[in-house]
Amino acid sequence: MFEAEELLHRIFCDPLPARADAAYLFGQTDDNEASVFGTAQGLVRRSHVHTLLIPGTGPVSGYPGRALWQERLGACFLKDGKLLETNPHIHSVPTESTDSLNTLTEAQATVRHAKAQGYQSLIVVAAPFHQQRAVMTAISVTLQEYPTLRIYSAPGQPLDWEATVVHSQGTVQGRRWELIQGELQRIEIYGAKGDLANRAAVLAYLRRRDGA
Repeated sequence: MFEAEELLHRIFCDPLPARADAAYLFGQTDDNEASVFGTAQGLVRRSHVHTLLIPGTGPVSGYPGRALWQERLGACFLKDGKLLETNPHIHSVPTESTDSLNTLTEAQATVRHAKAQGYQSLIVVAAPFHQQRAVMTAISVTLQEYPTLRIYSAPGQPLDWEATVVHSQGTVQGRRWELIQGELQRIEIYGAKGDLANRAAVLAYLRRRDGA
């Protein structure tokens, strides 16, 4: 039990590095994108990152698509129609498939992109109800493909927990607090399949990261 509690606290209260190579925003539906956009704004304005990464597909699985996200995210760094001094670089990460988008394929594409670019550190951002699985998935892929990459967690900004929204694959609907149960179930299911490292392995990674 304590293992699960410790991991949850670490994910939602992760001390960020003064500067990371990039932040990746996991794809969200229209209903939840403001959460990750808000955190992205804060990361850039506090100079934690100057590069923001987004999924590189068109509209699919509830994600509005890279073109629309580049436009909407870019607008977060405008004032009176002019770019702010903290305007970031926004890049899309290509995925192997453009027919669907899910947390695992996003994590794989992003970790591979980070390795190709020689990144040493990456901040992961998702809507709060999705953050735990997003971070665990990113770390699972990192352990397999690029174990020296340092993954950090910056949860998306909180939104109304009682609002009914669309989430996973653009088909799951419910109040935001209700979506937490589905996320926890996916963690158990994907862990049993071997797609997700167990909590002990993720905690061990975080302890090594912070002890390095």
